[in-house]
Parts: sequence; structure tokens; C-alpha cells
Amino acid sequence: MRRREFISLLGGAASLCTRTSFAQPNDRVRLLGWLALSAPDNPAGHTVRATLTNALRRLGWIEGQNLQIEHRWTNGDPDRARTLAKELVELRPDVIVAGTALSLAALVRETDTTPIVFTSVSFPIEQGFVTNLVKPGGNITGFTQIPEVSLAAKWVELLKEMAPSAHRSALMFNPTLGAAKSMFAAIETAATSYGIETIRMQIDKIDQIEVSVAEFASKPNSSVIVLPDPWSFVHRDLVIRAMSEHRLPAVYPFGFWARQGGLIGYGNDLVEPIRLSASYVDRILRGEKPGDLPVQQPTKFELVVNLKTAKALGLEIPPSLLGRADEVIE
Repeated sequence: MRRREFISLLGGAASLCTRTSFAQPNDRVRLLGWLALSAPDNPAGHTVRATLTNALRRLGWIEGQNLQIEHRWTNGDPDRARTLAKELVELRPDVIVAGTALSLAALVRETDTTPIVFTSVSFPIEQGFVTNLVKPGGNITGFTQIPEVSLAAKWVELLKEMAPSAHRSALMFNPTLGAAKSMFAAIETAATSYGIETIRMQIDKIDQIEVSVAEFASKPNSSVIVLPDPWSFVHRDLVIRAMSEHRLPAVYPFGFWARQGGLIGYGNDLVEPIRLSASYVDRILRGEKPGDLPVQQPTKFELVVNLKTAKALGLEIPPSLLGRADEVIE
């Protein structure tokens, strides 16, 4: 089953992929820099790269012909991101695609003139990347990851529906990455209304995952909400494994977490903004300014439930929840 559609802030994001460019590229080979999260040999990285290159091809930009792509990946490491951002900017690309806030923050340190299109950044105004979504100005535009903080409250609702006995929940986040701080108030307010105590679980090192999860799971009626950030994305296998070993119900910020063994994932479709970003790259390569291109909100969301994981945790997922799911893994 695929999937409910939400109205974006500006509307019409889906139409970007079908936009026709009337101006034709000149003979000069254009250089596209790309500071991504996952390497191309990673399944997620391969999907992202194929999605963008195929979309660019449909718009007339063919790698190896009129387009050269310099691809770098951060693997969720801020120091690596800063080094690679400097490297990319020094190549003087025509435009750079930034996969996450980690990549974008590193690039912002290096340039305020090179056009940048981000593909998965939450709350870009709050994080200081743009001042306005409708007309961002400057050299940055792109596609947001979370449309508004109310989405974070939805994770609490799903948690309570899925595990009604849960009375305490850890909010797992990396304090140095992402936009977790923008979500705390909405999550904690919703949790209070459901009688759930929240504890902020800060994790920024691999060895902290097992230790922190084990300690938190030692008390009964515990659960976890994993907040979105590049670091948890890179180390999601370790996070999911720790939840399984310590029998903790957990809600994840995207559907693919549930496909990889997590209990339940709810969030926007991460592939769609990659495809749509090709249109912005195309428009910039043909002469438009990034500051004139509105920042777009996500329009496609998905709810994925893993019944196999639920059974292993001894949970019985309500039929009403299963009925709303876009995908159920058995």
C-alpha cells in the first residue's frame, strides 16, 4: 500500500519533477558536487545516487557527457564533513547537493556563493540555513525533512497505541547533529498528555548505544523514540539491534527503519526529495538563482509496521493501527 499525501507549505512540489526547461544546456561540461551521507556501495547510498542521476538524465544532464559529478560522503562524521566540504568547494562546482544538515552545515562554513541544494534538512530556518522558506535568498535552497514539529508528537501517539503499558520513553538523539532541540517541546507535551515520562538520551559515540539502551531498559514499562539525525541513520543497525536485545518498543523517524527490523517507522519518503532536487539542480545550471527557488516541504509520508518484531517483543499491534499502515512486514 502506498501512501497518504499531505499538502506542502507551498504546494506543487510534485510538479517540480515534470517541469520542462526550455533553455538548452551549452556545450560546457557542468560540475556537480555532492556531499552525501552514505557511500554509493551502501544500499541506501546506491538508491540515492541512482535516483538523482536518473532524474538528472531525464532533464538532459548526463553524467560523462555534459555533467561531471564529484561525490563525497560524510558517514555521519562532522570532522569528515568539514574536510570534504572544503575539498568540494575548492573544485569550484556549478552547484552542490547537500544530503543532510551535517553536510549543509559544513558547506555553509566554506562558501556563501556556490549554489547549494539540500535534500533532507529539518527546520532550516531554526538551524540558521535560510531566513525564509518562500524566498530563501542567498545561495541555499532545497527540501525539508519534517514539515512541522507536530509530526514529532505523532511518534508519541503511535508509541502509546502500539505499547499502551509504556510509561517512560527515552528520546534518543545526537546532541551535535540534527534538529532534535526543535522537537523536544512537541514530544514532551504530547507525552505528558499520555502519561509518559520522557528522558533525553544523548548518544554521539558507538559504544554508548549498547550501554545507554541497556541501562534505560533496566526499568519496566520503558520505550524509546529515535529522533532523526545523520549519526543515527549511519548506525541504525546497532540501534535496532540494541532495542531488540533489550526488548524495548521503539518508534523510528522513517519507514525504512521498520523494513530493516525496527518495530515501527513513520516519516516522509526520503527518496522523493532526492528525485525532486534534480529539478532544482537543473534550474540552477540553466541560470536561475537558488535564493529565488522556494524551500519545499515534504508531501509524501509513510507508516511502516514490522509485525515480526512486534511478536518478538510480545506486542499485539491493534488492527486500527495496522489498517492505517502503508506497509506491514510479516
